[in-house]
Amino acid sequence: MDEEVTDARELFGALVDHEGPDVFGRVVVPWLAKAGRSYRDAIAHASTDGVWRTGDGVPERQDLYLPHELYALSRVSDALLHHFQPAPDPDGTRQWSGALSTYDGWPVVTRAEYLELFTALGMTPFDGTGFDPFRHEITEVEQSDDPDEPIRITEVVWPGLMLGQLLFSRAGVRVRAGAHHARRGVADCSPLYWTYLRRYRPTRDLSDGWGSNSQWRTDLRLDYRTPAATRLNVAESTDIDDPAHLGDEEQLLTPAERRDLLRHRCLLRAPDAADRPGAPSRWGGDLFPYAWRLPGPEEGAGRAG
Repeated sequence: MDEEVTDARELFGALVDHEGPDVFGRVVVPWLAKAGRSYRDAIAHASTDGVWRTGDGVPERQDLYLPHELYALSRVSDALLHHFQPAPDPDGTRQWSGALSTYDGWPVVTRAEYLELFTALGMTPFDGTGFDPFRHEITEVEQSDDPDEPIRITEVVWPGLMLGQLLFSRAGVRVRAGAHHARRGVADCSPLYWTYLRRYRPTRDLSDGWGSNSQWRTDLRLDYRTPAATRLNVAESTDIDDPAHLGDEEQLLTPAERRDLLRHRCLLRAPDAADRPGAPSRWGGDLFPYAWRLPGPEEGAGRAG
């Protein structure tokens, strides 16, 4: 980025270091003033599918920083959303044995303050009524007695954000669903991919395991919705069904399960192969879906949200 423009890594560090009340007024507001119009204009380059990238999905040279910067900004979002997220319930049906972010020292802002930051950067919030995995992240499942009941939203926990046609972050939602569509304890507790931080849920992204500087070269996953189509993970090129590019665990997933993992960023149910001899004893933690692309764009874009 331009040397005169601040960046999201700086904001994230200031949020982590802040102690005391009014993190929004003391940290976020000064950062926004420093960032100014130039930062908003810079990230806006990514807002339209196909305009700022070459045909093979690689950013144009002048925009090479953009996926890294958007990823850093998504970490800011994750940190500010931390306290909005529901805790595991006491009956034990939503526990997941994995590394959880139970640390409660992350900054606390109001919903209005959260939206003020990101709308100032040119983003548009959404909630939505009809469940859509492009727009909605499942935070809790109420299990229906009817296993075939489709997924429906019962409560919006936090808002989602679009940067033009680009999905920046999904809205967190509580849902009701039959077990054939989303299983309580899996759809709301299994590791969430392409995600840096959740309060009581394990997460995975490509920054895992890298050093304090290298991890910031992680790209934001790029999903676009246009009036014509929905395009997922557009900067990647691996066919989701090509066995040559699937690990042993990924090959045990059915094509439908792989597509659910790409669309929802997590498993929705125990895989069909869960009881097969040699199958992993614990699913979901070591899958590697980051390079997956569907064979073509999905239809049915432009849903109301």
